Amino acid sequence: MLNTLIKLTNNTIRTMENIVGKDNVLSAYEELLTYSTDSTNITNPDEIAEVVVFVENVQQVSKIMKYAYSKSKPVIARAAGTNLCGACLPKKGGIIIDFAKMNKILEISKDNLICKVEPGVVIEDLQKEVGKLDLFYPPDPSNLKASMIGGSIGLSSGGPHTFKYGATKDFVIDLEVVLSDGTIMHTGSSCSKDVTGYNMTQLFVGSEGTLGIITQATIRLIPKPEAKRVMLAYFDTLEDTSKTVNDIISNLITPSVIDLMDNNTLKTIESFYPCNLKTDKTAALLIEIDGFKEILDSQYNKIIEICNRNNSSYIQTASTKEEEARIWISRRSSFGATAKLAPNVLTEDVVVPRENIVPLVKGIWEICKKYELKTCIMGHIGDGNIHPNIALDLRNPVERYNFDRAKTELFELALSLNGRLSGEHGIGCEKSEFISKALDPNNLEYMKKIKKLFDPKNILNPGKIF
Repeated sequence: MLNTLIKLTNNTIRTMENIVGKDNVLSAYEELLTYSTDSTNITNPDEIAEVVVFVENVQQVSKIMKYAYSKSKPVIARAAGTNLCGACLPKKGGIIIDFAKMNKILEISKDNLICKVEPGVVIEDLQKEVGKLDLFYPPDPSNLKASMIGGSIGLSSGGPHTFKYGATKDFVIDLEVVLSDGTIMHTGSSCSKDVTGYNMTQLFVGSEGTLGIITQATIRLIPKPEAKRVMLAYFDTLEDTSKTVNDIISNLITPSVIDLMDNNTLKTIESFYPCNLKTDKTAALLIEIDGFKEILDSQYNKIIEICNRNNSSYIQTASTKEEEARIWISRRSSFGATAKLAPNVLTEDVVVPRENIVPLVKGIWEICKKYELKTCIMGHIGDGNIHPNIALDLRNPVERYNFDRAKTELFELALSLNGRLSGEHGIGCEKSEFISKALDPNNLEYMKKIKKLFDPKNILNPGKIF
């Protein structure tokens, strides 16, 4: 039996080398183990890929899929591996297709406000390139310095700017996709409006590579805002923090960012990256507004007035680009700072209607206190999306057990507050066991039928979502 498996693996490796060349194939155990993990901190030596393949064009992807389909062999598309839900773990082994070498920005059209990109383009690089033309691609996951557009589309990631501008799904208008049998398909067009048939593009966005493999994307852009202003407002109660958010919106102001950091997050960031955060406060709001210079001052002053009216105990404003950068670096350091507390950090992602933010955050505090877990809560309070960063040692079976129990209660809490399991991280294999509790049974059944239609042999990223 072992000899047969080795022979099958060797055949797969040789076939991949014939398609992409020897230099683009990894097959050593250490290499396979490395590429069989992601940012979820899950490592299972029994669940590793047969081979890792670096592709350079859509024809290579199509050939790989035709081979995999003929052999009923699993295929997992991998971008940067920065996801936090186990979305690119090879649960059934098989072939990992890595898109790091398909990293070209193919076109930027200022007249049409679109760009065409390959899946390996890093999001920050894309933002910088379109920014040179005074254009803007708003979706900005916290790991945007490494996160690639293909993975971002596969998970429909969001980020701080989602509140005003929307998530990845709101900017993708066409995809080139390779289906399970190697068929190459385009799902949309380069038109800003298109209701010609079903919206197939949105079917693939957020599907986590379970319906097809994205090899190119056409993305909508917007004009770059002329200016922006940033502040941190501190509060002594969570209720005042939440009311401030509602009052800002009620006053017809839509911040480009309105994020929450709790006391543990403030303390942890300050110890990791000292930037004069007020660590004696219950919570802080990072607020950014953008637009024309002429209107920002009045909005800025109105927001300060609202914060003061809601008992803000301190407001830290940024008057220079350096001060703005310092505030943003502190916010984006939250995950790295939490890693200073323990060997591992597991980040969860739930979303509720904004009116339920206070009971959600307080409930998370209680759950983590019950299971003695070090937790730093931050998130996008404007759209109800909260991320508990939980520091623990996964080598400690008690801590691992406590985390699993806390995670279950966290999801139950979110669902009880009319929420969902994920706002932007996806389901992957880490939340798949809970999805039946979150979805209407008929909805779930039709999702499974769609999966069966596109992937009858269940070779596309098996073990994810369901």
